Amino acid sequence: MYQALYRKWRPKTFADVVGQEHITETLQRQVAEGRLSHAYLFTGTRGTGKTTCAKILARAVNCEHPENGNPCNRCPSCLGIESGRLLDVVELDAASNNGVDSVRALRDEAIYSPAQVKKRVYIVDEVHMLSTPAFNALLKILEEPPEHLMFILATTELHKVPATILSRCQRFSFRRIQPKDIVGRLNYIAGQENIDLKEDGAALLARLSDGALRDALSLLDQCAAAGGAIDANAVLDALGLAGNVQTAQLMSLILTRDARGALELLGKLYDGGKDVGAVLGELSTLSRELLISATAGEGGESLLSGAYDAATLRNLRAQGTSARFIQLCTILQETAAQLQFSVNRRTDAELCILKLCDETLSGDLAALGARIARLEEQIAAGVQFAAKHPASAPASAPAPATAQKLAPAPQKAAEAPTESAKPAEEAPLPWDEPPLPDDYDAPPPYGEPVAPAPKAAAPKIAAAPAPAQEAPASGDSGDDEIFYQLLESYKNRLTPDKRAFIGMAQGDVKDDLLTVYCSTEVQKSMLDQKVVTDVLQEVTSRAVGREIRVRFLVGERPGAKKRDRMQDLLRMGSKFDNFTVK
Repeated sequence: MYQALYRKWRPKTFADVVGQEHITETLQRQVAEGRLSHAYLFTGTRGTGKTTCAKILARAVNCEHPENGNPCNRCPSCLGIESGRLLDVVELDAASNNGVDSVRALRDEAIYSPAQVKKRVYIVDEVHMLSTPAFNALLKILEEPPEHLMFILATTELHKVPATILSRCQRFSFRRIQPKDIVGRLNYIAGQENIDLKEDGAALLARLSDGALRDALSLLDQCAAAGGAIDANAVLDALGLAGNVQTAQLMSLILTRDARGALELLGKLYDGGKDVGAVLGELSTLSRELLISATAGEGGESLLSGAYDAATLRNLRAQGTSARFIQLCTILQETAAQLQFSVNRRTDAELCILKLCDETLSGDLAALGARIARLEEQIAAGVQFAAKHPASAPASAPAPATAQKLAPAPQKAAEAPTESAKPAEEAPLPWDEPPLPDDYDAPPPYGEPVAPAPKAAAPKIAAAPAPAQEAPASGDSGDDEIFYQLLESYKNRLTPDKRAFIGMAQGDVKDDLLTVYCSTEVQKSMLDQKVVTDVLQEVTSRAVGREIRVRFLVGERPGAKKRDRMQDLLRMGSKFDNFTVK
């Protein structure tokens, strides 16, 4: 009768166990020196060798002719334990024997000496499935066991095992097996079984197994049943997977927000027999690869699975941001978790693809972060804020409604088209905090009204005013108010704890020096820091068009007047009314 490869090629000695040398060498040395514990706890993910090492250890401690800590696998004890004929070595499944009565029966039986071997060994698999009363019943015998008794507990969920059990066991943590070790073992078994396993096929099986050698052998068994050479394409066809090339193509369509192309490709994969859950799983893996490579850089190469070449990752990484990749991972993980309960898996997969292509369709925080990151990218790439009305509007055209509403006097309303005719490329960004126009009739403390500049002869097209960032020359009365005109720009560049203190400060610009007046020493100590100085110096220098130094003093600004905060808010609102995103 045919026997599955993972059962036929189960390791017989510690030396045959792959990728767990840190455990097998310790156990082998303990057996050789006779320094055995009464209780062991093996932890780790599936398929990493926990039960296999437990069986090898049970044979090694009872072997009649041990070979340097390894069982000989030829004596009656080894053969009897291997075949399951000896009742002194018992393997229990805690998932189906998790009640307190089962553990009590085990405890009552364990006190008797073994009949045919040296030690009575109990291998309890998935021990975390035991109930709380069962753990309590097991605790007493673990605390004071007879000399002939040994417990070997195995679990995949260590956090569910009580601390009282953990403290009485020697714990061994099994690692995920590295892909190179899995490839070596697959090639050896394939050679022994006359299976034509290609190099790329073995590498793909190793990646799909996720560090579990048993899974890799099961997948190899499944692919071998199809016959012929087993390469990467044969593995993908046998297992119904989409493949790296098609997954990368689908990811590229998602990153470019081509919803139609992404849905068409998903439909082709579905019609070709690909499981939509597997497709989303591969997209999730690729999203993780892109996120790690984008955030960890060269230092994160060891964290990558190696399923995708560097050129593919580089091209895809250039089409998105870290926030975008986080959004993709979040949506894919949530969809994959709910897919098993879905009534129509294809529909849910298509909805997932639509959410990935358009962040506005998803209301979670990751999608919101991706949308904000996209806006920041557009702004950094040169998105302009232009006037609402085109620059080609004639000077004789009627004043816009917005300008009429904001104008304090009829004669000033007539000048609104000139402002609206400013070219888009010269329009300042809102956070650049341009100074107010010369004809702004601000109440105190913004100073006395400044007489408007002489008007030039009316041309056919209104002439553009001077750049908004220009400030009055040194010594003008406008320098006293530059600090307050740029206050919101300072706050936008500072952290929340610094914003409150800068908002309570006073300041003025004289010559090339910005002096910030603080009311207390605490306020000065919070502001007199390099991060604040750099922001104030950069924003002010850009606004006045010359290099500015910054200093902090404690006291009142000379000649300072009480400021009207409501006028500050009205002034800031009026400055944004004439701008729109181009």
